[in-house]
Amino acid sequence: MKSIKSRIGQLLIISSWLYFFVLMLQITLAYFPIKDDVAFLAIKQEEVHELSPYLTIFYIHVITSIFVLLIGFFQVFPNWKLYPMRWHRVLGYIYVILLLFFAGPSGLYIGYYANGGLLAQIAFLLLGVLWLFYTGRSVRRILNKDIEGHQYDMWRSYALALSALTLRMWKVVIVYLFQPRPLDAYIIVAWLGWVLNLIMVEYLIKRKKENR
Repeated sequence: MKSIKSRIGQLLIISSWLYFFVLMLQITLAYFPIKDDVAFLAIKQEEVHELSPYLTIFYIHVITSIFVLLIGFFQVFPNWKLYPMRWHRVLGYIYVILLLFFAGPSGLYIGYYANGGLLAQIAFLLLGVLWLFYTGRSVRRILNKDIEGHQYDMWRSYALALSALTLRMWKVVIVYLFQPRPLDAYIIVAWLGWVLNLIMVEYLIKRKKENR
């Protein structure tokens, strides 16, 4: 019975992730061929035209983040890996490089110019700092042979990466249930999109430690 429940749980997680990842991929593909006035960029015209690096950094973030989401899914669920450990390491290197040098820093830059004023900016900047911190610490821990600590920090890192999906999910829920002003909704999901992810992963880490 426990095995069946576990498999059903895994299937639900995979199905949910796949659904939202496909939606995210569709959003990403809308920006290609490269444009400066589509989707999110349509409301960032001031930054696009007045900040020369903005468009380039935005595309760096969009392109690298989609690969981080894809690779990370297979890295943080070891029971589902269908490839040798050496591939786990190779994909791990790619995940870390993409995140620490591209997706993370570009996310901080975009977050600094976020819509929604100071509260939204703080939310996205804190998200970016924690994303870089946990990913960097996971590297240090694996280099120090702290496999468990490395695993937990990678969980945290990927939970924050998933904010790209959960932010959009919560936006739909909040708007449907409460019909807030667009600006208020944006501020709410700027926090809700990653804080709940982090709380959930900390709960899972606590449970795993207690069950050892």
